[in-house]
Amino acid sequence: MLTEQRNPLTLDIDQRTTLQILELINGEDATVAAAVRVVLPAVAEAVDMIVARLREGGRLIYVGAGTSGRLAVLDAAECVPTFSVDPELVQALIAGGKDALITGIEGAEDSREGGRADLLARNVTAKDAVVGIAASGRTPYVVAALETANEIGAGTVGIVCSTPSVVLDAAKIKIAALTGPEAITGSTRLKAGTAQKLILNSISTTVMIRLGKTYGNLMVDVRVSNVKLAARARRIVSEVTNLSEDEAGLVLERANHQVKTAIVMTLLGITADDARAMLAREQGFLRRVIGR
Repeated sequence: MLTEQRNPLTLDIDQRTTLQILELINGEDATVAAAVRVVLPAVAEAVDMIVARLREGGRLIYVGAGTSGRLAVLDAAECVPTFSVDPELVQALIAGGKDALITGIEGAEDSREGGRADLLARNVTAKDAVVGIAASGRTPYVVAALETANEIGAGTVGIVCSTPSVVLDAAKIKIAALTGPEAITGSTRLKAGTAQKLILNSISTTVMIRLGKTYGNLMVDVRVSNVKLAARARRIVSEVTNLSEDEAGLVLERANHQVKTAIVMTLLGITADDARAMLAREQGFLRRVIGR
């Protein structure tokens, strides 16, 4: 496997100075973005498939093990505060369950039975999109989950960093970001993990943009759940409406701290209920509402 090969540039890494070691690792990291750029057409295909299914009431479900699984859980969790989506909309399965988030449960990734059972436990339907992530491209837990999703009729995507790959064989949409040998042989939490993080970020962010969760590059569906996010919400409303931040805060209170509702109320001079109704008619797309 490509991810298990020795890197000729770091054969003597243990004999280098601290700064030289860091420079070697950084040099390898610098190649990751280019590897991801190569697969962007496949990532776009995955995004379009996922968007179509979410619009029909489906869900996005990530499946991974080890580093891949932890990255999947991270991406799914961050969709909730960033885009104010239901926690059920973007989910993640990690081999070994919650304990695997903080402790290495390496044998769990070899369980095909676990991958199938965990996916079925989420009551997956043909409306859902299942994304399997495995740096090696061969993790049995992920392969079984993708095969099960195919049997159900769900959309499937494979994200790997090595080919040939049984994960890709099991996926309808295939994303192979070939990041090459790691600075430390086989340590795929390095370049491969970085590539997976970039791809997952790109998928979830672009999906949410396509679903109307942003206005330009503003996070207009942010969930106001702490002081930092409350301040961000005020700045966003102020930016779009030209209100002062204090005025924006007052409107947000009347809008139940919903940024899009506050913006529509201000620009169209209507009540919060009427603003919510207009947004609902336009599937939450702020630009469609205020553009009128």
